Amino acid sequence: MKKKLLFYSLLLLAGQFPAPVVAAVRGVDAVSAHVSADENALPRQSAEAVARLQKKLAALPVMKGLISDRTGFDWLLTPEKSEAGIYRTPDGKGIVVANAMVSRTFRLFPNLATVDFTNRMLGESLLRAVSGEGCLWIDGKAWQVGGLSGQPERGYLRNDWLDAMQPLPESFVVEDFSVKEVEPSLRWARTRWALNDRDATGRELVFVLRGRGATENVRVHLHFAVYDQVPVIRKWMEVENGSGRRLTLDKFQLEYLAMAEPESPSDGNPDDFLLPNLHVESDYACSGTFTERETDITEKWVTDKAYTSQRHYPMETPCILQVAPPIGPDQQVEPGTTFSTFSVYEMPFDSYDRERKGLFTRRFYQAIAPWTTQNPIFLHLTSSDPAVVRRAVDQCAEVGFEMIILSFGSGANAEDVSEANIAKWKELVDYARSKNIEMGCYSLLASRSVGEKDDAVNPETGRPGGMRFGNSPCLCSEWGEEYFRKIRYFVEQTGMTCLEHDGSYPGDVCASTSHPYHRGLNDSQWNQFRKVTGLYHWMSEKGIYLNVPDFYFLNGSNKVSIGYREVNWSLPRDRQLMHTRQLNYDCTWERPVTALWSFVPLVQYHGGGAAATIEPLAEHLYEYRTLLFQNFSAGVQACYRGPRLYDTPETRRMVTEVVAWYKRYRRILNSDLIHLRKPDARDWDGLLHVDPKGKEKGLAVFYNPLPCDIERSIRLPLYYTGLTKQARIREQEGRARKYRLDAYGNVDLKVKIPAGGYTWYVIE
Repeated sequence: MKKKLLFYSLLLLAGQFPAPVVAAVRGVDAVSAHVSADENALPRQSAEAVARLQKKLAALPVMKGLISDRTGFDWLLTPEKSEAGIYRTPDGKGIVVANAMVSRTFRLFPNLATVDFTNRMLGESLLRAVSGEGCLWIDGKAWQVGGLSGQPERGYLRNDWLDAMQPLPESFVVEDFSVKEVEPSLRWARTRWALNDRDATGRELVFVLRGRGATENVRVHLHFAVYDQVPVIRKWMEVENGSGRRLTLDKFQLEYLAMAEPESPSDGNPDDFLLPNLHVESDYACSGTFTERETDITEKWVTDKAYTSQRHYPMETPCILQVAPPIGPDQQVEPGTTFSTFSVYEMPFDSYDRERKGLFTRRFYQAIAPWTTQNPIFLHLTSSDPAVVRRAVDQCAEVGFEMIILSFGSGANAEDVSEANIAKWKELVDYARSKNIEMGCYSLLASRSVGEKDDAVNPETGRPGGMRFGNSPCLCSEWGEEYFRKIRYFVEQTGMTCLEHDGSYPGDVCASTSHPYHRGLNDSQWNQFRKVTGLYHWMSEKGIYLNVPDFYFLNGSNKVSIGYREVNWSLPRDRQLMHTRQLNYDCTWERPVTALWSFVPLVQYHGGGAAATIEPLAEHLYEYRTLLFQNFSAGVQACYRGPRLYDTPETRRMVTEVVAWYKRYRRILNSDLIHLRKPDARDWDGLLHVDPKGKEKGLAVFYNPLPCDIERSIRLPLYYTGLTKQARIREQEGRARKYRLDAYGNVDLKVKIPAGGYTWYVIE
């Protein structure tokens, strides 16, 4: 270790580190050194802009108390106590966007910059250095969006340093701001039951920054939204071209925040370092998979070489949050038009506890994307024979199912917009509607080839192939334009209210220069993403439910796959019972149960034969009932894939009974989950739903995988029910008993679970 320390010291003395690092070691950051060489290059606020900003600042209220005061309540239990607001700083030189859990502070003079980002739940600042508001590359030249230079130490920030700081050269300068109510990020039709049917509310702050020189007539509208009831701040930009010529926005950087690192060991691999404890998510996410973590393409944690007082000797601590598209957007902005970036949402956590962090992210989606809390019960119908479809409609209406999705392999084709096909499906959709059953269909988009002319072109080979799923169509080809036209037309003309969009756009680039709706490689990802999300926004506004096995929650999709491998549904039925419970336990930590679908192979799926399927249904009532109950009790809807829901009166009674039970407890079963014990086939497993605002405060379900009855004493954590002293608990529909909660919100419950069966308890 001593040899490594000596080695790094010699490198520094020998001048082998980059110039910005050496400059920072000597007490001056690289930007400051450059600024002092040409003071005339600095942008300045006009006297009129300063007077306007000062007048508007004076009209804002000053935040009561200190930003560092810790939140005095748990927002997961009483979110209504947190209200968003826009405030001025006590010194009259800045603005704070804040609610009770999070705040972001901006300096306005001599230019706009973020000077604090506070996790108010812990009373801790997340920021260690002044940060600009991003960067725009216009016609090949980089322009900073605000920003200040001159901070002498990048490990921490003192407020008394701010007055001596200077604007960055080649930067947009803030000249105005406005405050308004938060508007919905997209319009969605509230046409079916939802756990949350309200849009998020809050306050929005919009800064206006002007350019100079080549960008003199360009304005940047910089938006920050802070929400009521959730610790979330959203950011996005609009670039307004007020010049008389076309501009090309080559690239942009939406965020470049110098965050305080939670650890910075002197040695070791930076990839293993603990990152700042916050959730960062943009609505520009596409990589063809089921979770935000796997789908994210915009967030990077990068190094700060000017931060020379960090403890890591190679100075590779990942301590700057950079948010930018991976390529492009390379968009041409015509005179008099405005370009909008994507949005980034930032939410700090108040602990590293997995359950609590999961509750934060689930509440994030419930509030910011409330359409994900719709959760209709649907049949995945495997036939398009009109007689089979009508029978399925009748069965759904009889047992309480609410939707039919014409599955892959059913024969339904949404790309067939012939008069005969439209007429066939409109008649069946109308019949279903007469029975209060919604109907939709499946369509495959990206994971296929449509021909060399229209497939995405690999920039490494100059030919199709090598995409996320091998060959894939370019959505900005002639085929892509026609595909989206057909899907809209088919849905509109038939009246279908659901689309299962398989293989949605996974982020493939395309190097073609002949496709009509993108110019080349650098704009191909941006333009294709806008194509598919344009369809989703339209469908959301029309009330069309979207099953998309890719992570498009923030762009209108309602549900994503829980995360299974298809071949696992070819396992024997008894193994599928445990497999289903493990999925429901393992895959519900970060995503709401309402936004996930699982699977039940009523008929053969990928294989497995008769041993894997539920058909004939009457012969496998135990497995069928258990699978229904397991999914309903978790709040997870499954694709019940087959031609029918029942085959005998006994099967019909069973399905009707389970569905009626679910609907009776629908609110609590769609509410947050607390994970009690993972299914391991060795002893009991279980889940607990909690809802501090509901009639039922909790509902716990316990399963017994063993071949004998068991009795267990189970500690039930009731903190998140909102109950503090006493709970009334009943087994199933039995008589309630009173239980006293301990200091941590727990009760000890004696539970009897039948062999291979389950039981459930209601907490009031």
